[in-house]
Amino acid sequence: MPQQSLKWLDKFSDCRLAVVGDAMVDRFLWGSVSRISPEAPVPVVKLERETIKLGGAANVAANIRSLGSDVELITVTGDDSGADSLSLLLNEKEIRSSGVFRLDSRRTTLKTRIIAHSQQVVRTDIEDDEGIDEATSSLMLERMKSLGPFDGIVLSDYGKGILTPEVLKAVISYAKETEAVIVADPKMGDFSQYKGVTSLTPNQLEASGACPLRIRDLQTLSQAGLMLRNRTDSEAVLVTRGEHGMALFEKDGTEHHLPTEATDVYDVTGAGDTVIAAYTTALAAGADYLTAANIANHAAGLAVRELGTATITVAALREAISK
Repeated sequence: MPQQSLKWLDKFSDCRLAVVGDAMVDRFLWGSVSRISPEAPVPVVKLERETIKLGGAANVAANIRSLGSDVELITVTGDDSGADSLSLLLNEKEIRSSGVFRLDSRRTTLKTRIIAHSQQVVRTDIEDDEGIDEATSSLMLERMKSLGPFDGIVLSDYGKGILTPEVLKAVISYAKETEAVIVADPKMGDFSQYKGVTSLTPNQLEASGACPLRIRDLQTLSQAGLMLRNRTDSEAVLVTRGEHGMALFEKDGTEHHLPTEATDVYDVTGAGDTVIAAYTTALAAGADYLTAANIANHAAGLAVRELGTATITVAALREAISK
C-alpha cells in the first residue's frame, strides 16, 4: 500500500480542483493565565500574540494547493475586514480570489479562539448562516463554470448558507456533465441533499446523526455506512473516526477499516478539511478509493499534530507514507 500511495502523489501537480462552500477566517489569540478575574470566576488571559489562518472551505483549498494541485475557491463572503484578511491569506497561499464574491449584506465568518498554555479557553464566532439568494447563486455558479473544467470538486459544507439545495444540485450536475470527481464534507442532516456525489467524508457523529442510528460498534458502523451510501447513491463513503481511524464503504459492498496514523494529537481543528483535500486530490489524480483513503489517513495524522488549522505539504505526506 505505501508504494501504491506514493505513485499517486507525483500526479497531484497535474490536477485542477475547485472548492465550493463556506469559507472562513480562523483567528487565534495566544497568551498565558496567572490569575482568576476578581469580577467573575474566569481566567484572565494575558494576550501575547495573534495569528490568522484560512478556515472552512478556504482551508480545504489551502491544503489542496499545499499538496501541489491547482485550486479555485468558489464562495461568498461579506465586504468587511474579515474578507480583507481572507483575501490576504489566499494571496499568501497562491490561491486566486477570482471565485470569491463579496456582499455587503453578509458578514465574513470569523472564528476567534483564545488559547492559553496550549489549551483553548473560549471561542467566539461572527457569522451569517442565511442561504444566499438566487441571483448570487447564479453569479457564483457562472463563475465556477468559467473557471473550469476541473478534475475534482469539493463541497465544503459548514452550514453557513453558501451550499443551498439549489447550489448543491447545480454543482453536482456540473460535475457529472464534466466527469469530475465530486466529494462532499457534509453538515448535520440526512445527507439526501448530496445525492449524486462521487463520495462523502462525514465524521462518525455526523454519520450517526444522518441515519439516524447510534453507532456503538463495528456492526452499527457498517449499517450506517451502507445506509448513507445508498441514500446518496455515491461510489463510496469514508467515515472518519478520530482515534479509531477511518472506515471506507464502497459501492460493491466491500468495507475497509484503517487504523489511525496519528501518533501525537494536539488539536483536531481543521482535520476534516485536510482529509477531504487529500482524499479528493488523490481521487482526481486517478487513485482508487482505498488508496485515496490511505493517503487521507496519513494526511490527517500530520494535521492533528499542530495547534489550529494546518496545511500539509506533499513532501511531508510522502515522508509519512514512506515510514
